[in-house]
Amino acid sequence: MRIARHSLSVAVSFAALLLFAGCASKQEPAEQALAKVEASLAEVRADAEKYAADDLKPVDESVTKLKNEMAGKNYSAVLMGAPGVNSAIMALKTKIESGRADAEATLAAAQSEWTDLSANVPPMVEKLQAKMDSITKTKKLPKGMDKTAFETAKANFETLKTSWTEAASEFAQGQAANAVRKAREAKARAEELTSQLEPKA
Repeated sequence: MRIARHSLSVAVSFAALLLFAGCASKQEPAEQALAKVEASLAEVRADAEKYAADDLKPVDESVTKLKNEMAGKNYSAVLMGAPGVNSAIMALKTKIESGRADAEATLAAAQSEWTDLSANVPPMVEKLQAKMDSITKTKKLPKGMDKTAFETAKANFETLKTSWTEAASEFAQGQAANAVRKAREAKARAEELTSQLEPKA
């Protein structure tokens, strides 16, 4: 009876030793796999946040899951999961390149439009300023415009000038898309004021 018990004890101990050895043999490869995943993601994180933020989130979640498995010493799960996460990071890189290309195309279009706006809006502003000054000096209002409407037009003109100044500043700072948006608004306001102050017969 004692021999049987001793044999069982030895068998259990041997099995435990094998299990421990198996875990130990997987620990280092799992650590290396996780380190590779983290390094790959760190390499593209900045660009991903800029060009593919929506696609970065699920990858982050997958890496966090691997880290939790590692913390729980579930090395087999890390080794099994790492290839899939690496594939997701490769796909993320593709998304980044696509996003960067789209951003560059948008920037080029904005810069082209800015060239046109910057050639047309300042002369419109200058002409409107001269008209405003003339009306203020002569007190002769355009046809169909009363004093209240003129005061509103003056306020809109000040807003127009502010918008254009902000647009020019943003473009100089490299914010071409925002600059173009404000410049469009300024142009539309300038066209509206021109039609109010210089009504066609």
